[in-house]
Amino acid sequence: MSLPSKLGPLRLDRSRHAAPQVFEHLRALILSLELAPGTVLSRGELAEQFGLSQTPIRDALIRLGEEGLVDIFPQHATVVSRINVTAAQQAHFLRRSIELEVVRALAEKNDDRVVAELRALIERQEGAIRLQDYEGFIASDQAFHRHMYEAAGVPDLWDLVRRMSGHVDRLRRLHLPVAGKVEAVVRDHARILDAIAGGAPQAAQDALRQHLSGTLSQVEEIRSRFPDYVTG
Repeated sequence: MSLPSKLGPLRLDRSRHAAPQVFEHLRALILSLELAPGTVLSRGELAEQFGLSQTPIRDALIRLGEEGLVDIFPQHATVVSRINVTAAQQAHFLRRSIELEVVRALAEKNDDRVVAELRALIERQEGAIRLQDYEGFIASDQAFHRHMYEAAGVPDLWDLVRRMSGHVDRLRRLHLPVAGKVEAVVRDHARILDAIAGGAPQAAQDALRQHLSGTLSQVEEIRSRFPDYVTG
């Protein structure tokens, strides 16, 4: 699969180095599946499209390789990796382990301000569903979880989870269009938040376990629909 002719504009912030911005741009395209598994990423073509030298492109591709989002074959090609189920399961294990403690801490703290902020993010998700805005829905979904980490005082752990989650995030992207999936996500968030607001740590953890189990429980169905995308 070749590189799309247009990857969309990359508006560089001249106060920042180019390589991290290229990395973030390409990472977002890979996670959204606009750059699908199997897509060949030509360093020269990317440099031309983004109006950059090949050095920041190379550095960005190396970082994507470190996250397992591309496979780099020296002197040959760089290819967007297939979704590795084993890597997705490990990322899920890490996230669940951390997030169970996050929701427990928030339920024990029971901060009305945090509850109101999380409630607003759920309402934003509901609005995105009404508009059929899947990108907005995903952004609000991520914001809900990120805000829980921040409220629990462990924002760096969210960054760790995000770096590890490229494979499971792409699985979720394939699962999201299934009928009723987005509504189920919002219901799960509401259950988690109700338990936090009620000062019920065990209920919050139970609701989180159910929430995070959804996509991986459907791996074989996703694999059957996208056999060229999923491996491991």
